[in-house]
Amino acid sequence: MRRWIFIAIVVLAIIAIGGYFYVQSKGGWEAVTSGAAKATPTPLPAIQSNPEVIVDAVVVPARFATLSLPASGIVAELLVSEGDRVEQGQVIAQLENERQVIAIAQAEARVRSAQARIEELRAGARPEEIQGAQAAVDIAKANLDNLQEEARPEEITAARAALEAAQAAYERVLAGADDAQLISAEVELANAEAALRQAQSAYDQVRWRSDISALPQAAELERATNNYQAAQARYDDVVSGAEESDIAAARAEVQRAQANLDKLLTPGTASQIAAAEAQVRQAEAQLALLQAGARPETLEAAMADLTEAQTALMQQQVALQDTQLTAPFAGTIASLDLEAGEQVAAGAPVAQLADLDEWHIETDDLTEINVVYVAEGDRVRINIDALPDLELEGTVLRIKPLGENKQGDITYTATIVPDENDKRLRWNMTASVTIQTGDESAGR
Repeated sequence: MRRWIFIAIVVLAIIAIGGYFYVQSKGGWEAVTSGAAKATPTPLPAIQSNPEVIVDAVVVPARFATLSLPASGIVAELLVSEGDRVEQGQVIAQLENERQVIAIAQAEARVRSAQARIEELRAGARPEEIQGAQAAVDIAKANLDNLQEEARPEEITAARAALEAAQAAYERVLAGADDAQLISAEVELANAEAALRQAQSAYDQVRWRSDISALPQAAELERATNNYQAAQARYDDVVSGAEESDIAAARAEVQRAQANLDKLLTPGTASQIAAAEAQVRQAEAQLALLQAGARPETLEAAMADLTEAQTALMQQQVALQDTQLTAPFAGTIASLDLEAGEQVAAGAPVAQLADLDEWHIETDDLTEINVVYVAEGDRVRINIDALPDLELEGTVLRIKPLGENKQGDITYTATIVPDENDKRLRWNMTASVTIQTGDESAGR
């Protein structure tokens, strides 16, 4: 209502100013009155800027935010309720995060693997690996020397003797046991059988006793039985002759001795020497590779793998953090539109957080006609509709530079800071604000 009254006053003032300039353009009052007696014109009073601008406003927190979750998911737990006080960084709600936790564990494992690879490359080869490579070099060189040098007479003699011994052993295995071995096995078996009969007889004489197992006759019978079984096994072995495995082993020994003698008697060919030399070079190259350690390029690639693994881990940690709704600043949960088990879309508003310890007065009722009279720093009087006994003083803090179309009118939003706060104030309480614009013109 006040706004329309103000507009009517401004319109009347514009009409009066227009009439004045129209009369002046026609030559003054003389021309208008068509020859009437010349009169002294009465000057109009100077147009003054509005001393006050009255607008409607609402009470808002000095700091507030609409909160949303950065990720979609199902609400697992609500950790606060509407009206609760929270601190900066405190978790308000938690989404289900099993997949994110598993992904972090996998990413951590990849980081540890990459770190272990770098440590392995920096540590180089173990002493045992170098010793093994050195032994391979020595063996390859010895093989080359054997091919390049002629065998000594004593080596050939020893090789022939070894071959003869292997052949003799092979023939004995094929021939089987001789008469003396067979007679010895028969005698041993007969003696064991006699001892067993004697022990059995002694045992039979006391077997009726309840403590028979503790008597020496029982132990003697067991010993005689074991000796008899062993003698029988030896006899059977002598009678049956050599087994196929024994014959194969003896034959293999003959072949090995023959190959060794042939190697000593036959000098190495050019191709064998060349192959042996290649083996020496290969073994020496492997030893040098182990002693030199990892190439710089290999180490750099491993470090790049570690960086990639660490980046992937950070991404998964961010994804886990995105399952939490946290307070960006300390304040009070003014509204909370969440339920456990509810599916939430990323970016959807779910809560209002505000610092209710400090209030501002906000108006979007400042028209383009009025805004030219108002400046930041102007003093205001604030009347809260719900608190008629309360009148506050304040200051215009800021005016948004961009106007908005509000039902056909272009209006601007202004924020006012009251000099003091009242504990009875609530968010969105309505108020009437009188802005004291002073005596400066609209063009200030």
